[in-house]
Amino acid sequence: MLGPDDCNKLPLFLQAPLTYNIPDMKLLNGKELADFIKLRQAQQARALIQAHDITPKLAIVQVKQDPVIDTYVRLKKRYGADIDIEVESHHPKQEEAPQVIQRLNEDDSVHGIIVQLPLADPSETDAIVNLVAPEKDVDALGKDAVFEPATPMAIMWLLAGYNVDLRGKKVLLIGRGKLVGAPLEKILKSSEVDVTVADRNTENLGEKTQDADVIVTATGSPAILYPDMIKEGAVVVDAGVASEDGKTVGDVAPELYDRDDLTITPAKGGVGPLTVCALFDNVLRAARNTIQDS
Repeated sequence: MLGPDDCNKLPLFLQAPLTYNIPDMKLLNGKELADFIKLRQAQQARALIQAHDITPKLAIVQVKQDPVIDTYVRLKKRYGADIDIEVESHHPKQEEAPQVIQRLNEDDSVHGIIVQLPLADPSETDAIVNLVAPEKDVDALGKDAVFEPATPMAIMWLLAGYNVDLRGKKVLLIGRGKLVGAPLEKILKSSEVDVTVADRNTENLGEKTQDADVIVTATGSPAILYPDMIKEGAVVVDAGVASEDGKTVGDVAPELYDRDDLTITPAKGGVGPLTVCALFDNVLRAARNTIQDS
């Protein structure tokens, strides 16, 4: 679990004693938790507006036009509108993105900036995301980011919200990517969790999964986890996202849901809804930070 010093990184409902009633600890339903967090975030945004005349604002820089990316941007705009956070999108050519980001860095009305990935030319990803000012880097992609990345924090919120205690448990993290695996490994190790890290190419992956009490997978490889690979009573968090036959799928095989002894994220509505919550939580924090700095 997060250490005592990390408590302020959790949403308000997880900083207080938990009274959320989970019937049977079988499905880790992120959507239910996300709905609760969303209400709290709307209250926090209204408080900033009413008490400090600050309207939290997120700017999205999108250089690649793609139907899937457009859908993600629309979702963020809809979520922001629901909680009184302004979301504006910018559509420069990739070679113009540095100038747009610099302008947004200097705009005091903008509290958070994200570069919507993937870029038209992915080879420039690191260079471009590092142009975002650290205090506005709410996606935490830059090397000097002051916020926690959204998906790793969403996973921690999900486990905390459903009272999954990691102390004394063997945790297996499958995936080493910069967006999920690497930052989540850092969070877990800093909290002194007994974590082993693997990836899709790890030899004897099945032996490692059989030994794990809690498995978090984020490889983007469809169906790398099958029922016979998981020990009885294990907790499985699927944060993988891949496309298969035109459908979005996770890392676990569908057959895994036939087992009634597991605590597992649903095929839809697990980590994803909380990732959006975590992103906007960073925007709210960035907006509140301007009060302290003024």
